[in-house]
Amino acid sequence: MFKPYHQIPIIECGEPLVAIPLDIFSVESPHPYLKLGANYGGISPYYLRQSVVEALIRAQKNLQATHPDLYLHIFDAYRPISVQQFMVDYTFSTCLESQGLNRDKLTPSQIEAIYQQVYQIWAIPSLNPDTPPPHSTGGAVDLTIKDSTGLVLDFGSSIDELSPRSHPDYYLDKDEPSFWQYQQLRDLLLEIMSQAGFLRHPGEWWHFSLGDQMWSWLAHQPYARYGNAILCERR
Repeated sequence: MFKPYHQIPIIECGEPLVAIPLDIFSVESPHPYLKLGANYGGISPYYLRQSVVEALIRAQKNLQATHPDLYLHIFDAYRPISVQQFMVDYTFSTCLESQGLNRDKLTPSQIEAIYQQVYQIWAIPSLNPDTPPPHSTGGAVDLTIKDSTGLVLDFGSSIDELSPRSHPDYYLDKDEPSFWQYQQLRDLLLEIMSQAGFLRHPGEWWHFSLGDQMWSWLAHQPYARYGNAILCERR
C-alpha cells in the first residue's frame, strides 16, 4: 500500500539514535508493545534521533511554560521493522476477532480488505530502504499528556485505536461539551509540538514526526534526512 510520503527521497544524514532522557519525560512502563509480546531484540524503544530528542525537550519546555502542572507522556518512539510487522499481525488478528471472522474462510479480497483497515493506523513494515515505516527511522514519536498526579489525560480515544475517533479533528464539530475538552487537548498537543518543529500525522492525534518522509512531505521539503535507523547505525 503506497503512502503519499513514500514519494519523498531520503538522503540519510547519519545522525545517531540516542536515549530519551527518562528523568525528564514520563513513559509507558512496561512498554505497551513489549507487554503484547513484541521482541525488540534488547533494543530500548525509548530512543530517537538526536535532533528529535532535542526537539522533544523543547516541546516539554513549551508545555510547562504555559501549563507547569502538565508533562509529555511518551507512549512509543523507535520501532524496529520487526516490531512493526508484529503489530500489523497483532492488529489484523484483533480485527478478525472483533468481527467474528476466520481467516481460513476468507477470500483473498476479504483478507485484503482487513489489511486496508489495519493500514489506516499502521505503516507497512517495509524492508525497502526507500520506504521505511516512520517509527523505524527514529524520527517519529507517539505521545500524550499527563498531569502532576500522574494521570494520563483523556484525549477522547486511545492511542492506536482503529476508529474515526483517532482523527485529530474528530471532535471539532461535535456539540457535546465534554467533547470540546478532547479537542482542546489535541489542539494543545499540536501547538506545543509544532512550536518545537514537529508535524502531526494527518490521521492520528498522537503521532508526530521530524525529519522523516512524512515530515518532509507535510513540510513540502525536497527530501527526508532520516531513513531506516538500523541501516544508518550499521554504516
